[in-house]
Amino acid sequence: MSDPPGGLGGFPFGMDPESLRDAPLFREMQRVMASSSGPINWELARQVGVASAVEAGEDREPTDDERSGFTEAVRVAELHVARFTGLDAPTDVAEVRAIRRAEWINANAESMKALLEPAAQRVSEAMMRAQGDSMPAEMQAMSGMLAQISPLLMGAQVGSVLGFLAQRVLGQYDVAVPRSGPGAVLFVAANIRQFEGDWSLDPTDFRTWVAFHEVTHRFEFARPWARDRFSELLDDFLSTLTIDVEGMQAKLMTMDGADPEALQGLLEGDEGLFGAELDDEQRIKLGRIQSFMAAAEGYGDHVMHALGAELLPSYGRIEEAMRRYREGEAGDPVFERLLGIEMKREQYVNGRAFCDTVVELTDEATLARMWDSAEAMPSLPEIGEPRLWLARTV
Repeated sequence: MSDPPGGLGGFPFGMDPESLRDAPLFREMQRVMASSSGPINWELARQVGVASAVEAGEDREPTDDERSGFTEAVRVAELHVARFTGLDAPTDVAEVRAIRRAEWINANAESMKALLEPAAQRVSEAMMRAQGDSMPAEMQAMSGMLAQISPLLMGAQVGSVLGFLAQRVLGQYDVAVPRSGPGAVLFVAANIRQFEGDWSLDPTDFRTWVAFHEVTHRFEFARPWARDRFSELLDDFLSTLTIDVEGMQAKLMTMDGADPEALQGLLEGDEGLFGAELDDEQRIKLGRIQSFMAAAEGYGDHVMHALGAELLPSYGRIEEAMRRYREGEAGDPVFERLLGIEMKREQYVNGRAFCDTVVELTDEATLARMWDSAEAMPSLPEIGEPRLWLARTV
């Protein structure tokens, strides 16, 4: 096996390059190494994601009737979301697409580049710093090797998360972050069909309910400040983040160099792509990201449930099915596994409770003021106590 571009010579711990032939990650290394540049190998991410999504089973092409049904559901949802929230509709007409799981992976691999690459770049830089003179020569060799193949390892981890999500997501905004590019509303047809069958739901009602969620997020993130604000919060968090280089070195010291899978496992811990050290300032910055996400998802849930109760005869069955389905969700894998940002399901629940409480105390028009500007969004303390937000904004 010849060295890939950049060279992986000097295998430490007596590692035999021939022993890597049967490891899927390394077997594909030479071919995919040149297919993607940057801190994450996105080609490998797509491959791993699609391979993982296959485990979910049947994923046939959506029918013409399904496509037209989803389009109709979105157009109905647009009218009701505009009426109910009072928010201005996006200026562009959304493309509505019913897609297969692999298409969802490809679309989100593209849209997540700007979200994930800054963090991955910091990991790569930290790995290079880990090759300091204070390390034993044997560890420097392993650290250098890891720095060279880190885009592959990170691509594999991103792909595993995308593959996991592709088996579960219903639409584009199940990963509820502002997107760049033309407006699109995506529905993962196989997952929606499976969910309807598993819970014996009326397809028309359920697809309209999912459309309420997708369209509400599109309305939210169409605010002219929303995408820039989210990017600003994330950039601010990452710009001063301290990577735990010593922790990386400790992992290298205890890793079994003869086990290829140990290399991939190095970056697949619960702490995300890296071990971050959070001081008080970083925790404040983290709280701003958490409050943005909780408010955005909470508002989407508030609107979809309110419209569902108003308009869908089988809303009660849908609500119960979703409640039971989400019981096993502890957190958001995109933020927790890929960025090391704690985002628990409970925080999304708190976001919806904030919205429900504000409306109980005032009305929908008052709640919608949260989308007037970045400054109008609730902070974490205000999400926990909505009266604080009302005192500040009303």
